[in-house]
Amino acid sequence: MDVRDKVVAITGAARGLGQEFAVALGAAGARVIAADINDCVATVELVKTQGGKAIALSLDVGDPGSALAMVADGVAAFGRIDALVNNAALYGALHGGRFDAIDEAEWDACMAVNVKGIWNCCKAAVPAMRQAGGGSIVNIASLAATYGMPFGLHYTTSKAAVIGLTRGLAREVGRDKIRVNAVAPSAVLTEGTREFFGPKMDRALEAIKSGQTIQRNLVPSDLTGTVAWLVSDASGFVTGQTIAVDGGTVML
Repeated sequence: MDVRDKVVAITGAARGLGQEFAVALGAAGARVIAADINDCVATVELVKTQGGKAIALSLDVGDPGSALAMVADGVAAFGRIDALVNNAALYGALHGGRFDAIDEAEWDACMAVNVKGIWNCCKAAVPAMRQAGGGSIVNIASLAATYGMPFGLHYTTSKAAVIGLTRGLAREVGRDKIRVNAVAPSAVLTEGTREFFGPKMDRALEAIKSGQTIQRNLVPSDLTGTVAWLVSDASGFVTGQTIAVDGGTVML
């Protein structure tokens, strides 16, 4: 699972899972492009304390020009891009509730970031990967899509779209030696999960845990190994797959 010297762009890297991926991959020897609409300076400092190399770049995934600029600046800094981890998503800021009570503007914003944002970043990164001779794209989906989470239909639908995007894109870019896979975690103990569930968090986490074969809640470090494997050449014949990291809730 060697990621040494691979150049990995991670979106949504200012906090939560994105920050965890950046620190873990940086510590393993990858050169990290930490990109977010928010400041990633703290993430870069964490990577450096582990002996890794990283840069912080501004990125609005909903803006195709911003995605192109992120890739161009990353290539200028490190010479190429080998992998893209599409982690940025609207989650904690969303309001749950019945499907017919979801605000239309919030629905549209969710799709613009969680689906179109991945499309924008893939469009920007794939040409750089072609120049590098291949690469790996890892899209962060969710148990919400594979299980069918109610009372958050905008988020659930967006993550189902990520799985479809993953499969279709994998068929398109395989000839370029670019692999595309998704990871579908259950609710992870991050700031975003706390924000999404709010005062109902303890009850929600207990319900999620009770449906798992491994009965404990997911922590960020449970995901870093899977992402590192998909970034590495050890998964070189794996593409178009959705790997559920959910303690055995959905057996795909």
